[in-house]
Amino acid sequence: MPPIKRLPELEGISREHHDGLLLCWKIRAGTAKGVAPARIQRYCRRFLKEHLKPHFDIEESVLFPILGHEHPGVRKAMAEHRRLQRLINGRSDAALAISLVEEELEAHIRFEERQLFNLIQEAATPGQLVEVEKAHALIHSSVAVKDVPDDVFWEQ
Repeated sequence: MPPIKRLPELEGISREHHDGLLLCWKIRAGTAKGVAPARIQRYCRRFLKEHLKPHFDIEESVLFPILGHEHPGVRKAMAEHRRLQRLINGRSDAALAISLVEEELEAHIRFEERQLFNLIQEAATPGQLVEVEKAHALIHSSVAVKDVPDDVFWEQ
């Protein structure tokens, strides 16, 4: 599949999807190395707080309104955001939760990148794109988005 051409104003948000895919890889690597699921889940919770939640917030507040919150693709993405947050923050079986996070986050990112962002890109006005870019810059200047590698469990 050829690379998707992203408008410059959407590149920052789109690039954050790579971090999510990297989380999926880390979960797979840690699981394969026998790392305790609860340890991986703790990492996922911090990643949610410091990366995914700010990313979801910018999508839901500025990006998705371009298509409208009733658009089927937007409704699907927002439902997936809620599900992923519940899986990560849940108190159930950690092994099952991280397995589901790994599978569902990757599928969610592929959906947004291959389908939803393309629709948004086509529908957005130049003014909306400028607002997206500004909001993305603002959230990253006001939220302490950090790298999470206190526990590099995938390197064991």
